[in-house]
Amino acid sequence: MTDKIKQAFAKKNYKWDDNFNIVGIRNCAPNVYNKITNVFDDLLTLSYKDAAGVWQYKEWKATTEAGKKGAEKHRNPKGLAILIPGQYNNTYIIDKHQGKYEALCQRMRTVSVWRDNNKDLKIDRQTTDIGMFGINIHKAGIDSTWVENWSEGCQVFKRVKDFDEFMALCKTYRKEHGNLFSYTLLESTDL
Repeated sequence: MTDKIKQAFAKKNYKWDDNFNIVGIRNCAPNVYNKITNVFDDLLTLSYKDAAGVWQYKEWKATTEAGKKGAEKHRNPKGLAILIPGQYNNTYIIDKHQGKYEALCQRMRTVSVWRDNNKDLKIDRQTTDIGMFGINIHKAGIDSTWVENWSEGCQVFKRVKDFDEFMALCKTYRKEHGNLFSYTLLESTDL
């Protein structure tokens, strides 16, 4: 899968890091395209070089869009945030998500989101907003079935154990390369 992701990066003129690439893949199958499905039907992936310099690939179930409760009861008066596919270089650091636990948090640069304010559970791609919104990469429950309000724009792991594995790899990377991470969101149709 790393090769497919790398090819998608090349087509989009995205930067491929020589050591560590965090990539979300949003499910864009025709039956779910533009819908808030409320299920963890996306992937968060990591392509990285291990201590021996050998490329490794991991993928975990996740969501890259908000859940039903997030869509129906969003707190931002501008509307619900949904991260726009793209590359967000040097945007994340390991920090406390909502002051509770370590996660990858948007602290360094802006991101682009679509805003949906009509609560119809469809992703409206008309209104774009750019800024510092706290679009973090964090965990849901032990093994969550529904997204609900785990995400109001964040990228969220379905299972705690998967998130813990991911964070351990991020912390290993931080020791050698510093506390600055890039994130790229692709659509499944890009692969």
